Amino acid sequence: MDQNSSRLPAESTAPPSAPFLPQPTVPAALSPFVGRWFGEGEGAYPTIDDFAYTEEIEFAPTAKPFLEYRSRTWEIGSGRPLHTESGYLRLVTENEAELLVAQPTGFTEIHRGQIRDRTIELTMLALSASPDAKPVFSVRRQLSVRGGDLTYDLWMAHDLTPLTHHLHGHLRRG
Repeated sequence: MDQNSSRLPAESTAPPSAPFLPQPTVPAALSPFVGRWFGEGEGAYPTIDDFAYTEEIEFAPTAKPFLEYRSRTWEIGSGRPLHTESGYLRLVTENEAELLVAQPTGFTEIHRGQIRDRTIELTMLALSASPDAKPVFSVRRQLSVRGGDLTYDLWMAHDLTPLTHHLHGHLRRG
């Protein structure tokens, strides 16, 4: 057997000339959240100084029945990057959604909640942390769309501080 006999013919490894591109699928209950959103937020917590930030959030349709999620924040004035996270928002039942989030600070979160009047009240199902991540023990989130506005709130339990309101954001569809 020569050294080339195990190689497949070139035409069998080439991509098709016209690949199938499925159309995005957006479950009706998640459709109000679709889009790129721009705005500002403020943060407060007993262990840090209050702060403000600008933010971009995107819920993007995919070829599957879920939305890709991405959030990026910057310090107001300097533009210095502050936080980023990404994941997926998916419909679990007709009126229940799940948000899966990964953060480069060493956390992954899974939340689930009811969708009522374009608001998703999310409760944490799981929080995993890398060994050197900060001691966060619980997170709760709420997302709401009213007209062209997306608002959210986030509560966090950290170290010795119980679940406390931490972030509020108000964004407009871009």
